[in-house]
Amino acid sequence: MVIGLLPFYLFTFLPLTSCTDYLDKEPDSDVSAEEAFKNFTNFQGFVEEIYNCIPNKESNFWCTTFNWGEDEIMNTVGGDSHETTHFDLGDYRYWYQDPQSFLHANELDPTSTDKFKHSLEHAWYCIRKANIGLENMDKMTEATQEEKNIIKGQLYFFRAWWHEEMMEFFGGIPYIDRVLPADEVLTLPRQSFKECAELCAKDFREAANLLPDNWDNTAIGKKTLGKNDLRITKAVALGYMGKVLLWAASPLNADGNGGAQIGASKNGKTYVYDAALAIQAADALAECIANIESGASPYALAEFKYDNIYDHVAAAGSSTNFSDIFRTTGQNWKMPGSCEAMLRGPVTAVNGSNWNFAKLWGPKVNNLVEHDAIIHMPTANYINYAYGMANGLALDDPESGFDKTHPFKDRDPRFYHDIIFDGFRFLNTTPNGADAGFQYMEMFTGGNMRPSGFPARSADGSRTGYFCQKLVPHQCNKYDGMYNWGGALECYLPYMRVADIYLMYAEAGAAVQGASYKSSRCNYTAADAINVLRDRVGAGHVATKLLSDKNKFMDEVRRERACELAFEGFRWNDLQRWLLLTEYPYNVKTSQEFNRVGSYDFTKDDPRDAEVNNWHEEVLVERNFSAKHYLFPFKDADVFLYKEFNQNPGW
Repeated sequence: MVIGLLPFYLFTFLPLTSCTDYLDKEPDSDVSAEEAFKNFTNFQGFVEEIYNCIPNKESNFWCTTFNWGEDEIMNTVGGDSHETTHFDLGDYRYWYQDPQSFLHANELDPTSTDKFKHSLEHAWYCIRKANIGLENMDKMTEATQEEKNIIKGQLYFFRAWWHEEMMEFFGGIPYIDRVLPADEVLTLPRQSFKECAELCAKDFREAANLLPDNWDNTAIGKKTLGKNDLRITKAVALGYMGKVLLWAASPLNADGNGGAQIGASKNGKTYVYDAALAIQAADALAECIANIESGASPYALAEFKYDNIYDHVAAAGSSTNFSDIFRTTGQNWKMPGSCEAMLRGPVTAVNGSNWNFAKLWGPKVNNLVEHDAIIHMPTANYINYAYGMANGLALDDPESGFDKTHPFKDRDPRFYHDIIFDGFRFLNTTPNGADAGFQYMEMFTGGNMRPSGFPARSADGSRTGYFCQKLVPHQCNKYDGMYNWGGALECYLPYMRVADIYLMYAEAGAAVQGASYKSSRCNYTAADAINVLRDRVGAGHVATKLLSDKNKFMDEVRRERACELAFEGFRWNDLQRWLLLTEYPYNVKTSQEFNRVGSYDFTKDDPRDAEVNNWHEEVLVERNFSAKHYLFPFKDADVFLYKEFNQNPGW
């Protein structure tokens, strides 16, 4: 379980990562502990390696995956052997049998700039490294107090963060807060999620007390202006403090709620939170919101203003762009994140998104999107649940105005940003020859992007009636060529962004009191926090009728979370902690079946106005999970290390 430390290592990032080149020494330089830790430059070089270990969820393997809830399905040829499909079958042990996600890598190397050599499995190494740094703080003799605080704050943060990331998938683990000698006989028992979370929160609080609001405003940060974007700040530490406490408060982990179980949606246990922990979470998140909105931190909500939302063309005069949180193009491979990303790891390769992440989201029909056989597709059930109407109501609300004969009309604006639907202009460059009929998507039953008959088993089209372009723009195709060198496309998925802070605050407040809950540390009620995000996109506020019922408001908070964070890799963990993984309708994946009515000239007609009939869903996959599927299994090699480190139940 414990990985030995390499010789004291003074690591440098490549300039294109936006991280600081603190040192210019050979990677294998061996120096004494006194030399390695004596000043900020040397000690920060030691810390840099932990940043380097943060895996890139999107590009840590050729055809990677990270959406494992009911939100996404893959095509059957190629996708049938992928991690997503294995997880649908309940085969969670597949996480360490093939390096198809950030959970596992075949060849871990914390010093490498090869994106394939990093995964969550770096956790024990990085925790040990953080503990070594903390135990050597007394050797930092040639430094100001500010420099000492920044080093110590980063070490506290990363010790907690790597524990927290493992806990999300595996539950409680031993919390390692000291350097374990190589000859020590291990007897550390696994702690409960709550016990671990409280220790994480303590470290995150300490980190928040020590870290700067903005590195650019520190004496040391002024020396590296323009290269501080990825640095951990006070707001990031507060955000993760709130997150780990909210996860501990959630139904899966709440004391007395019974843990992993089936039937939580029927017996009401999906609404049972630990109120005391939820209050602590809300306070930390409120403090984070206040820090951000004061302008002290470098973060803010990015603007959602478009002259052409389908093509992600920002409105003239916009200073930031929501789309740039996830990808940039034509900006010299600038790292995505805009002003909203709060935690990202390094990007080490120019043009690294094009092989192969940018080619996994659109149709393979006639090789429209080149290379590979994998297609990530949003499920119809998730789209119909998460993306409500522009007035803020869910599709199934009788007052929403949703019309099955005009299902794409007046939807939440994020639908038009994220989803490729019937009639969408997929190819901006007019094709000819055999591709002439593919410029506008035929996503109706029997259309040229859909298989004939049912069930949908297409190798190259859409099984569900939709494609997704939230993370990768639709212009990534062989005609528009955005994934070619000239597109200067860069993709990256942040681990945390500002919108998530508002969502978690709203959920924590909902768990304590409902829509009216307000922490003394910020100016928002739980309902206000949701409405901030809806105001950003131009969607309606939470309906008054949902505000007085605590459970109905919680349902709306969860739906807003599903919409705002769609396809960003959070859904499985949310269903897990809410005890909904095993529950209908969260255990099915469906396709959208319908027929067009009349003819349309999509060169002139907006596809959102199209009329259809026979609108209905068909089940593609039903996940027959048991209680054991609320946690991933550890590798056998981990649980065989010593008897006190036990396997998760059922595995």
